[in-house]
Amino acid sequence: MTPAPPGGPVRALRATFHAPVASFRDPLFPGVTRVLPVPPPSTVRGLLAAATGAYAEPFVLGMAAWSEGHGTDTETYHPIAADGSNPSAGGRIRAGKGGTTAKDRPFLADVHLTLWLPEPGADGDRFARALRRPRHALRLGRSQDLVHLTGLAHVVLEPAERAVVGHALASADGHDVPSAYEHRLADTVSADRLTTRWSPYLWCDEPAGAAPVRGAYREAPTSNEDTQAVWLLTP
Repeated sequence: MTPAPPGGPVRALRATFHAPVASFRDPLFPGVTRVLPVPPPSTVRGLLAAATGAYAEPFVLGMAAWSEGHGTDTETYHPIAADGSNPSAGGRIRAGKGGTTAKDRPFLADVHLTLWLPEPGADGDRFARALRRPRHALRLGRSQDLVHLTGLAHVVLEPAERAVVGHALASADGHDVPSAYEHRLADTVSADRLTTRWSPYLWCDEPAGAAPVRGAYREAPTSNEDTQAVWLLTP
């Protein structure tokens, strides 16, 4: 969702992750294995919930993500008929109409994810402890797509009018970089999976340089250089 206008400086926990392989299916294209180039905020909040052991983490966060490559894998699907007419045996079902079928599945390779988590009260320490010793396996996308924590740091975010956009996920009106694409992504998914909240976001598949930004923060610079833009996104 669109972030609130920045106030003063904000202390935040910056967490970086790497996933060798990840896949984010676009639910707006049912029956088609169309893959998003960036993880939706709902996926990232699911990762945080896995770390803390909570049912959900409707938490404000900033994020940037990119991948080093992509490919297509051919997978064998074994759909089980709801009426029991084609039961599985040893994890397999008979071939034929409605039976075993092969489908191409796009995937991203060497996915890099950076999160910025504001630290109101003890939340920063809570997430830091949880990410170091997660309650459940950390996954990014499907259940087999494991993600690894590669770094934690405490930083200060300050309101910005100009910053490096890079691969940051921005609100729909966050900047005017011509190369940015608009994606409609899930913010949150209810525990029963019946309700999904959506928002439009801007994301650049090629890293964008310094540009004017709106409603954004940036990491406090140590000199006069432009630093990474961060949009704090509300659930």
